[in-house]
Amino acid sequence: MTTILQLNNSIFGDEGQSSRLADEFITRMRESEQGLRVIRRDLGADPLSHLTAERFQAALTDPDERTPSQAREAAPADTVIEELEEADILLIASPVYNFNVTSTLKAWFDHVARAGRTFRYTESGAEGLLRGKTAYVFVTSGGQYKGGELDFPTPYIRHMLGFVGITDVHFVHAEGLAMGEETGAAALREAHERIGTLAA
Repeated sequence: MTTILQLNNSIFGDEGQSSRLADEFITRMRESEQGLRVIRRDLGADPLSHLTAERFQAALTDPDERTPSQAREAAPADTVIEELEEADILLIASPVYNFNVTSTLKAWFDHVARAGRTFRYTESGAEGLLRGKTAYVFVTSGGQYKGGELDFPTPYIRHMLGFVGITDVHFVHAEGLAMGEETGAAALREAHERIGTLAA
């Protein structure tokens, strides 16, 4: 059975365009593969808190040595790391707000990037430990930034996924959604076509 972890980040919930594209991808996959297991986390509706010194230290402490307070602090990160470890496929629905990823997605990366668990330090640098997974990233934006100097989300997401060992990454962009009805419609059509190809 294939397990998919879907991360939604839109302030508009299921109605956000990035969420809709991720949902469509799953619908297309179900057409060709029965028995998909989907772990769905809506970070827009239920965001992780920003890291604190207490939470960071708790995450670095061996689970058997944590105090009750540290166990509570580490629990959110433990949960999202377990979800990512279980997943064969990661779907990230990533709207662009103020030129970059949402703070909710940034917080998620801050929680899952844990030394000794999702990556490790070696003499030649950091090494990701979550190899063998595939990621699909659905980036939606009101403007058009892909490949330009203002395209901050794409390289950041690719780098963070690679940092934990996920290097098979596919992006689906739907840009210019606020640049008029015709431009937005064309962008969504192109995104739907790419989803059809990727999910086949």
